[in-house]
Amino acid sequence: MNTKPQTLETSNKNFNEKFISRLRINASTNKKIQSSVNTIIASIKKRGDTSLISYVKKYDGYNLKNIKDIFITKKQIDEAYSYVEKSQLVSVKKSISRIRKFAKKQKQDSWSCTEKGTMLGEKISPIDSVGVYVPAGKASYASTVLMNVLPAKVAGVKNIIMACPINSIEDHALAIVAADLCKVDKICRMGGAHAIAALAYGTRNISAVDKIVGPGNIYVTLAKKSVYGDVGIDNIAGPSEVVIVADRTNNPDWIAMDLFSQAEHDELAQPILISSNSQVLKNVQDSIDKLLPSMLRKEIISRSINNRGIFIKTKNNREICKIVNDIAPEHLELMSKDYKILLKTIHNAGAIFLGEYSPEVFGDYCAGPNHVLPTSGSARFSSPLGVEDFQKRSSLINVSKKTALELSKISISMALSEGLQAHALSAKLRGK
Repeated sequence: MNTKPQTLETSNKNFNEKFISRLRINASTNKKIQSSVNTIIASIKKRGDTSLISYVKKYDGYNLKNIKDIFITKKQIDEAYSYVEKSQLVSVKKSISRIRKFAKKQKQDSWSCTEKGTMLGEKISPIDSVGVYVPAGKASYASTVLMNVLPAKVAGVKNIIMACPINSIEDHALAIVAADLCKVDKICRMGGAHAIAALAYGTRNISAVDKIVGPGNIYVTLAKKSVYGDVGIDNIAGPSEVVIVADRTNNPDWIAMDLFSQAEHDELAQPILISSNSQVLKNVQDSIDKLLPSMLRKEIISRSINNRGIFIKTKNNREICKIVNDIAPEHLELMSKDYKILLKTIHNAGAIFLGEYSPEVFGDYCAGPNHVLPTSGSARFSSPLGVEDFQKRSSLINVSKKTALELSKISISMALSEGLQAHALSAKLRGK
Protein backbone atom coordinates (compact mmCIF):
# COMPACT_ATOMS: atom_id res chain seq x y z
CA MET A 1 0.00 0.00 0.00
CA ASN A 2 1.59 3.22 -1.22
CA THR A 3 0.75 5.85 1.39
CA LYS A 4 2.53 9.16 1.28
CA PRO A 5 1.52 12.69 2.27
CA GLN A 6 2.36 15.72 0.19
CA THR A 7 5.77 17.04 1.28
CA LEU A 8 6.33 20.79 1.20
CA GLU A 9 9.30 22.98 2.08
CA THR A 10 8.97 26.58 3.16
CA SER A 11 12.10 27.40 1.16
CA ASN A 12 10.27 26.67 -2.11
CA LYS A 13 8.93 29.68 -4.00
CA ASN A 14 5.45 28.19 -4.47
CA PHE A 15 5.12 26.92 -0.88
CA ASN A 16 2.25 29.22 0.10
CA GLU A 17 0.21 28.39 -2.98
CA LYS A 18 0.59 24.62 -2.53
CA PHE A 19 0.09 24.83 1.22
CA ILE A 20 -3.19 26.78 0.98
CA SER A 21 -4.61 24.57 -1.78
CA ARG A 22 -3.92 21.46 0.29
CA LEU A 23 -5.09 22.88 3.60
CA ARG A 24 -8.81 23.45 3.05
CA ILE A 25 -11.30 21.25 1.29
CA ASN A 26 -14.08 22.51 -0.92
CA ALA A 27 -16.84 23.16 1.56
CA SER A 28 -19.53 23.94 -0.99
CA THR A 29 -22.91 22.73 0.16
CA ASN A 30 -24.55 19.91 -1.71
CA LYS A 31 -27.76 21.60 -2.88
CA LYS A 32 -29.61 18.28 -3.09
CA ILE A 33 -28.79 17.43 0.54
CA GLN A 34 -29.70 20.94 1.71
CA SER A 35 -33.04 20.69 -0.08
CA SER A 36 -33.73 17.35 1.59
CA VAL A 37 -32.83 18.80 5.00
CA ASN A 38 -35.15 21.78 4.43
CA THR A 39 -38.00 19.41 3.53
CA ILE A 40 -37.46 17.35 6.67
CA ILE A 41 -37.37 20.41 8.92
CA ALA A 42 -40.55 21.83 7.36
CA SER A 43 -42.31 18.48 7.75
CA ILE A 44 -41.39 18.18 11.44
CA LYS A 45 -42.56 21.75 12.08
CA LYS A 46 -45.90 21.06 10.36
CA ARG A 47 -46.71 17.46 11.29
CA GLY A 48 -44.65 16.94 14.45
CA ASP A 49 -44.73 13.42 15.89
CA THR A 50 -46.34 11.93 12.79
CA SER A 51 -43.43 12.99 10.59
CA LEU A 52 -40.92 12.05 13.26
CA ILE A 53 -42.20 8.46 13.45
CA SER A 54 -41.98 8.20 9.67
CA TYR A 55 -38.42 9.56 9.47
CA VAL A 56 -37.18 7.37 12.34
CA LYS A 57 -38.45 4.32 10.46
CA LYS A 58 -37.03 5.49 7.13
CA TYR A 59 -33.60 6.75 8.18
CA ASP A 60 -32.86 5.23 11.60
CA GLY A 61 -34.08 1.71 10.88
CA TYR A 62 -36.34 1.56 13.92
CA ASN A 63 -40.07 0.96 13.60
CA LEU A 64 -41.85 2.91 16.34
CA LYS A 65 -45.21 1.41 17.34
CA ASN A 66 -46.11 4.81 18.79
CA ILE A 67 -44.29 8.01 19.63
CA LYS A 68 -43.81 6.95 23.27
CA ASP A 69 -41.40 4.24 22.07
CA ILE A 70 -38.98 6.93 21.00
CA PHE A 71 -37.91 7.34 24.63
CA ILE A 72 -35.44 4.88 26.16
CA THR A 73 -37.08 3.38 29.25
CA LYS A 74 -35.60 2.52 32.66
CA LYS A 75 -35.90 -1.15 31.71
CA GLN A 76 -33.91 -0.55 28.52
CA ILE A 77 -31.26 1.39 30.46
CA ASP A 78 -30.92 -1.58 32.83
CA GLU A 79 -30.61 -3.84 29.79
CA ALA A 80 -27.81 -1.63 28.44
CA TYR A 81 -25.85 -2.07 31.67
CA SER A 82 -25.96 -5.84 31.17
CA TYR A 83 -24.06 -5.46 27.88
CA VAL A 84 -21.29 -3.27 29.29
CA GLU A 85 -18.16 -4.96 30.59
CA LYS A 86 -17.02 -4.07 34.09
CA SER A 87 -13.71 -2.68 32.81
CA GLN A 88 -15.60 -0.42 30.38
CA LEU A 89 -17.81 0.85 33.18
CA VAL A 90 -14.80 1.62 35.35
CA SER A 91 -13.14 3.53 32.49
CA VAL A 92 -16.26 5.60 31.80
CA LYS A 93 -16.62 6.50 35.48
CA LYS A 94 -12.98 7.58 35.69
CA SER A 95 -13.41 9.71 32.55
CA ILE A 96 -16.53 11.30 34.05
CA SER A 97 -14.61 12.20 37.19
CA ARG A 98 -11.76 13.87 35.29
CA ILE A 99 -14.01 15.74 32.82
CA ARG A 100 -16.34 16.98 35.57
CA LYS A 101 -13.39 18.14 37.71
CA PHE A 102 -12.01 20.18 34.79
CA ALA A 103 -15.45 21.59 33.96
CA LYS A 104 -15.96 22.82 37.52
CA LYS A 105 -12.86 25.00 37.10
CA GLN A 106 -14.55 26.71 34.13
CA LYS A 107 -17.81 27.63 35.82
CA GLN A 108 -18.45 31.38 35.98
CA ASP A 109 -20.23 33.05 38.88
CA SER A 110 -22.29 36.20 39.11
CA TRP A 111 -20.42 39.33 40.19
CA SER A 112 -21.03 42.95 41.02
CA CYS A 113 -19.17 46.08 42.08
CA THR A 114 -20.45 49.29 43.69
CA GLU A 115 -19.10 52.81 43.24
CA LYS A 116 -20.77 56.00 44.50
CA GLY A 117 -23.91 54.06 45.27
CA THR A 118 -24.16 52.63 41.74
CA MET A 119 -24.03 48.87 41.29
CA LEU A 120 -22.85 47.22 38.08
CA GLY A 121 -22.37 43.54 37.46
CA GLU A 122 -23.39 40.38 35.67
CA LYS A 123 -25.90 37.71 36.59
CA ILE A 124 -24.76 34.28 35.36
CA SER A 125 -27.57 31.83 34.60
CA PRO A 126 -27.62 28.37 33.03
CA ILE A 127 -29.43 27.75 29.77
CA ASP A 128 -32.77 26.15 30.61
CA SER A 129 -32.82 23.27 28.13
CA VAL A 130 -30.19 21.62 25.92
CA GLY A 131 -30.34 18.95 23.22
CA VAL A 132 -27.27 16.72 22.84
CA TYR A 133 -26.86 14.91 19.53
CA VAL A 134 -24.85 11.68 19.63
CA PRO A 135 -24.13 9.98 16.29
CA ALA A 136 -24.39 6.23 15.82
CA GLY A 137 -23.20 3.96 13.07
CA LYS A 138 -20.95 1.00 13.86
CA ALA A 139 -19.74 2.35 17.22
CA SER A 140 -21.17 3.53 20.53
CA TYR A 141 -19.82 7.01 21.20
CA ALA A 142 -19.79 7.25 24.96
CA SER A 143 -17.10 9.94 24.81
CA THR A 144 -19.45 12.21 22.84
CA VAL A 145 -22.03 11.85 25.60
CA LEU A 146 -19.53 12.74 28.33
CA MET A 147 -18.02 15.74 26.58
CA ASN A 148 -21.36 17.33 25.71
CA VAL A 149 -23.44 16.49 28.77
CA LEU A 150 -21.03 17.01 31.68
CA PRO A 151 -20.25 20.72 31.07
CA ALA A 152 -23.99 21.34 30.67
CA LYS A 153 -24.64 19.60 33.99
CA VAL A 154 -21.89 21.57 35.74
CA ALA A 155 -23.39 24.78 34.31
CA GLY A 156 -26.72 23.87 35.92
CA VAL A 157 -28.82 23.09 32.84
CA LYS A 158 -32.11 21.72 34.18
CA ASN A 159 -33.26 19.70 31.17
CA ILE A 160 -30.96 17.70 28.88
CA ILE A 161 -32.40 15.63 26.04
CA MET A 162 -30.11 13.26 24.18
CA ALA A 163 -30.88 12.26 20.60
CA CYS A 164 -29.21 9.21 19.09
CA PRO A 165 -30.37 6.91 16.26
CA ILE A 166 -30.50 3.82 18.49
CA ASN A 167 -31.88 0.79 16.66
CA SER A 168 -30.31 -1.73 19.06
CA ILE A 169 -29.82 -1.41 22.82
CA GLU A 170 -26.87 -3.80 22.70
CA ASP A 171 -25.04 -1.94 19.91
CA HIS A 172 -25.35 1.39 21.74
CA ALA A 173 -25.18 0.14 25.29
CA LEU A 174 -22.12 2.12 26.34
CA ALA A 175 -23.57 5.43 25.10
CA ILE A 176 -26.85 4.73 26.93
CA VAL A 177 -25.00 3.84 30.14
CA ALA A 178 -22.85 6.97 29.82
CA ALA A 179 -26.00 9.06 29.46
CA ASP A 180 -27.48 7.47 32.56
CA LEU A 181 -24.31 8.04 34.59
CA CYS A 182 -24.31 11.69 33.48
CA LYS A 183 -27.98 11.97 34.50
CA VAL A 184 -29.41 12.85 31.09
CA ASP A 185 -33.11 13.57 31.56
CA LYS A 186 -34.40 11.86 28.40
CA ILE A 187 -32.81 9.66 25.75
CA CYS A 188 -34.59 9.70 22.40
CA ARG A 189 -33.92 7.12 19.70
CA MET A 190 -33.85 9.46 16.74
CA GLY A 191 -31.10 10.80 14.52
CA GLY A 192 -30.39 12.86 11.43
CA ALA A 193 -31.99 16.13 10.39
CA HIS A 194 -35.36 15.05 11.83
CA ALA A 195 -33.84 14.78 15.31
CA ILE A 196 -32.35 18.27 15.05
CA ALA A 197 -35.70 19.66 13.87
CA ALA A 198 -37.59 17.94 16.70
CA LEU A 199 -35.16 19.33 19.29
CA ALA A 200 -35.28 22.82 17.78
CA TYR A 201 -39.04 23.20 17.33
CA GLY A 202 -40.54 20.53 19.54
CA THR A 203 -43.45 18.18 18.93
CA ARG A 204 -46.44 17.19 21.05
CA ASN A 205 -44.20 14.73 22.95
CA ILE A 206 -40.74 16.24 22.61
CA SER A 207 -40.02 19.57 24.23
CA ALA A 208 -38.12 22.18 22.25
CA VAL A 209 -34.68 23.04 23.61
CA ASP A 210 -32.75 26.31 23.72
CA LYS A 211 -29.44 25.01 22.38
CA ILE A 212 -28.24 21.97 20.41
CA VAL A 213 -24.72 20.55 20.68
CA GLY A 214 -22.94 17.48 19.38
CA PRO A 215 -21.45 16.22 16.09
CA GLY A 216 -23.11 14.42 13.20
CA ASN A 217 -23.05 13.72 9.47
CA ILE A 218 -23.67 16.24 6.71
CA TYR A 219 -27.47 16.06 7.26
CA VAL A 220 -27.07 16.85 10.95
CA THR A 221 -24.57 19.61 10.25
CA LEU A 222 -26.77 21.31 7.66
CA ALA A 223 -29.83 20.93 9.89
CA LYS A 224 -28.02 22.61 12.81
CA LYS A 225 -26.98 25.39 10.46
CA SER A 226 -30.59 25.81 9.29
CA VAL A 227 -32.14 26.00 12.77
CA TYR A 228 -29.49 28.34 14.16
CA GLY A 229 -31.12 31.56 15.28
CA ASP A 230 -34.25 29.79 16.45
CA VAL A 231 -31.97 27.85 18.81
CA GLY A 232 -28.32 28.13 19.69
CA ILE A 233 -25.75 25.61 18.43
CA ASP A 234 -22.19 24.78 19.41
CA ASN A 235 -20.45 25.01 16.04
CA ILE A 236 -20.42 23.86 12.43
CA ALA A 237 -17.93 21.02 12.58
CA GLY A 238 -15.64 20.11 9.72
CA PRO A 239 -13.34 17.10 9.25
CA SER A 240 -11.02 16.22 12.13
CA GLU A 241 -7.44 17.48 11.96
CA VAL A 242 -4.16 17.21 13.84
CA VAL A 243 -0.89 19.11 13.50
CA ILE A 244 2.20 17.52 15.05
CA VAL A 245 5.39 19.53 15.55
CA ALA A 246 8.32 17.18 16.10
CA ASP A 247 12.10 17.13 16.41
CA ARG A 248 14.79 14.43 16.55
CA THR A 249 14.05 13.68 20.23
CA ASN A 250 10.81 11.82 19.41
CA ASN A 251 10.06 8.22 18.51
CA PRO A 252 8.84 8.24 14.87
CA ASP A 253 6.54 5.28 15.55
CA TRP A 254 4.70 7.34 18.15
CA ILE A 255 4.31 10.22 15.72
CA ALA A 256 3.04 7.93 12.96
CA MET A 257 0.45 6.39 15.27
CA ASP A 258 -0.75 9.83 16.40
CA LEU A 259 -1.20 10.77 12.73
CA PHE A 260 -3.11 7.51 12.21
CA SER A 261 -5.39 8.27 15.16
CA GLN A 262 -6.80 11.26 13.30
CA ALA A 263 -6.65 9.77 9.82
CA GLU A 264 -8.74 6.74 10.82
CA HIS A 265 -11.74 8.97 11.60
CA ASP A 266 -12.51 9.80 8.02
CA GLU A 267 -10.83 9.93 4.62
CA LEU A 268 -11.33 13.72 4.80
CA ALA A 269 -9.44 13.96 8.12
CA GLN A 270 -6.21 15.90 7.84
CA PRO A 271 -2.93 14.74 9.45
CA ILE A 272 -0.07 17.27 9.28
CA LEU A 273 3.53 16.91 10.44
CA ILE A 274 5.87 19.90 10.75
CA SER A 275 9.59 19.76 11.49
CA SER A 276 12.71 21.81 10.82
CA ASN A 277 14.63 18.53 10.44
CA SER A 278 14.16 16.62 7.17
CA GLN A 279 15.34 13.38 8.79
CA VAL A 280 12.35 13.49 11.13
CA LEU A 281 10.00 13.55 8.15
CA LYS A 282 11.83 10.63 6.53
CA ASN A 283 11.80 8.58 9.73
CA VAL A 284 8.06 9.11 10.23
CA GLN A 285 7.40 8.11 6.62
CA ASP A 286 9.35 4.90 7.25
CA SER A 287 7.20 4.28 10.34
CA ILE A 288 4.02 4.84 8.31
CA ASP A 289 5.16 2.25 5.79
CA LYS A 290 5.99 -0.19 8.59
CA LEU A 291 2.90 0.24 10.79
CA LEU A 292 0.07 0.86 8.34
CA PRO A 293 -0.44 -2.74 7.12
CA SER A 294 -1.42 -3.84 10.63
CA MET A 295 -4.12 -1.17 11.09
CA LEU A 296 -7.77 -2.30 10.99
CA ARG A 297 -8.82 0.92 9.20
CA LYS A 298 -5.77 1.06 6.94
CA GLU A 299 -7.77 1.90 3.82
CA ILE A 300 -9.33 4.99 5.42
CA ILE A 301 -5.98 6.00 6.95
CA SER A 302 -4.25 5.62 3.61
CA ARG A 303 -6.81 7.73 1.75
CA SER A 304 -6.66 10.42 4.42
CA ILE A 305 -2.87 10.66 4.28
CA ASN A 306 -2.68 10.46 0.49
CA ASN A 307 -5.47 12.96 -0.17
CA ARG A 308 -5.04 15.44 2.68
CA GLY A 309 -1.84 14.64 4.60
CA ILE A 310 1.00 17.20 4.61
CA PHE A 311 4.64 16.95 5.73
CA ILE A 312 6.19 20.41 6.05
CA LYS A 313 9.92 21.09 6.29
CA THR A 314 10.63 24.49 7.87
CA LYS A 315 13.79 26.52 8.44
CA ASN A 316 13.26 27.32 12.11
CA ASN A 317 10.84 27.63 15.04
CA ARG A 318 9.64 31.05 13.89
CA GLU A 319 8.30 29.51 10.68
CA ILE A 320 6.76 26.65 12.62
CA CYS A 321 4.77 29.05 14.80
CA LYS A 322 3.58 31.09 11.82
CA ILE A 323 2.38 27.99 9.96
CA VAL A 324 0.59 26.62 13.03
CA ASN A 325 -1.16 29.95 13.59
CA ASP A 326 -2.15 30.04 9.91
CA ILE A 327 -3.61 26.52 10.13
CA ALA A 328 -5.32 27.16 13.50
CA PRO A 329 -5.65 23.40 14.00
CA GLU A 330 -8.27 21.52 15.96
CA HIS A 331 -5.55 19.44 17.67
CA LEU A 332 -1.93 20.49 18.06
CA GLU A 333 0.79 18.20 19.43
CA LEU A 334 4.04 19.95 20.32
CA MET A 335 6.34 16.91 20.43
CA SER A 336 9.45 19.02 20.65
CA LYS A 337 11.90 19.77 23.44
CA ASP A 338 11.22 23.43 22.68
CA TYR A 339 7.48 23.19 23.31
CA LYS A 340 7.53 25.84 26.06
CA ILE A 341 9.20 28.30 23.68
CA LEU A 342 6.81 27.47 20.84
CA LEU A 343 3.80 27.82 23.13
CA LYS A 344 4.62 31.50 23.80
CA THR A 345 4.07 32.38 20.12
CA ILE A 346 1.31 29.94 19.15
CA HIS A 347 -2.17 31.33 19.83
CA ASN A 348 -4.44 29.64 17.26
CA ALA A 349 -5.31 26.07 18.25
CA GLY A 350 -8.28 24.23 19.73
CA ALA A 351 -6.38 21.89 22.06
CA ILE A 352 -2.61 21.90 22.58
CA PHE A 353 -0.84 18.73 23.74
CA LEU A 354 2.57 19.35 25.26
CA GLY A 355 5.36 16.78 25.18
CA GLU A 356 5.68 13.24 23.93
CA TYR A 357 3.53 11.73 26.70
CA SER A 358 0.49 13.86 25.81
CA PRO A 359 -1.07 12.27 22.72
CA GLU A 360 -4.28 13.65 21.30
CA VAL A 361 -6.13 10.43 22.15
CA PHE A 362 -5.95 11.30 25.88
CA GLY A 363 -7.87 14.48 25.08
CA ASP A 364 -10.47 12.48 23.18
CA TYR A 365 -11.43 10.40 26.18
CA CYS A 366 -10.21 11.21 29.61
CA ALA A 367 -7.59 13.92 30.16
CA GLY A 368 -10.26 16.39 31.32
CA PRO A 369 -10.54 19.23 28.77
CA ASN A 370 -13.35 18.97 26.24
CA HIS A 371 -12.81 17.19 22.94
CA VAL A 372 -15.45 19.27 21.10
CA LEU A 373 -13.09 21.66 19.33
CA PRO A 374 -13.10 24.28 16.57
CA THR A 375 -12.20 22.83 13.16
CA SER A 376 -11.31 24.12 9.69
CA GLY A 377 -9.33 27.09 10.97
CA SER A 378 -12.08 28.36 13.27
CA ALA A 379 -9.69 28.20 16.25
CA ARG A 380 -8.74 31.70 15.06
CA PHE A 381 -11.92 32.98 16.66
CA SER A 382 -13.54 30.19 18.69
CA SER A 383 -12.77 27.87 21.57
CA PRO A 384 -13.39 24.34 22.84
CA LEU A 385 -16.85 23.54 24.18
CA GLY A 386 -17.01 24.36 27.86
CA VAL A 387 -19.26 25.19 30.78
CA GLU A 388 -19.46 28.81 29.60
CA ASP A 389 -21.28 27.58 26.46
CA PHE A 390 -24.16 26.52 28.68
CA GLN A 391 -24.29 29.74 30.70
CA LYS A 392 -25.77 33.15 29.90
CA ARG A 393 -24.70 36.58 31.13
CA SER A 394 -27.22 39.26 32.04
CA SER A 395 -25.91 42.75 32.73
CA LEU A 396 -26.96 44.31 36.05
CA ILE A 397 -27.28 48.10 36.29
CA ASN A 398 -28.54 49.89 39.42
CA VAL A 399 -27.77 53.63 39.21
CA SER A 400 -27.92 55.92 42.23
CA LYS A 401 -29.57 59.34 42.06
CA LYS A 402 -26.21 61.05 42.35
CA THR A 403 -24.63 59.04 39.49
CA ALA A 404 -27.78 59.53 37.39
CA LEU A 405 -26.99 63.27 37.21
CA GLU A 406 -23.61 62.49 35.66
CA LEU A 407 -24.84 59.76 33.30
CA SER A 408 -27.75 61.95 32.21
CA LYS A 409 -25.44 64.62 30.79
CA ILE A 410 -23.35 62.04 28.90
CA SER A 411 -26.39 60.23 27.53
CA ILE A 412 -28.15 63.43 26.41
CA SER A 413 -25.10 64.55 24.50
CA MET A 414 -24.64 61.23 22.74
CA ALA A 415 -28.35 60.70 22.05
CA LEU A 416 -28.73 64.12 20.41
CA SER A 417 -25.65 63.49 18.26
CA GLU A 418 -27.42 60.38 16.97
CA GLY A 419 -30.72 62.18 16.43
CA LEU A 420 -32.59 60.17 19.06
CA GLN A 421 -34.80 62.66 20.87
CA ALA A 422 -36.68 60.20 23.11
CA HIS A 423 -33.38 58.79 24.33
CA ALA A 424 -32.23 62.27 25.31
CA LEU A 425 -35.51 63.14 27.05
CA SER A 426 -35.50 59.85 28.97
CA ALA A 427 -32.01 60.68 30.24
CA LYS A 428 -33.03 64.28 31.02
CA LEU A 429 -35.84 63.12 33.30
CA ARG A 430 -33.31 61.30 35.50
CA GLY A 431 -31.00 64.31 35.56
CA LYS A 432 -33.34 66.71 37.29
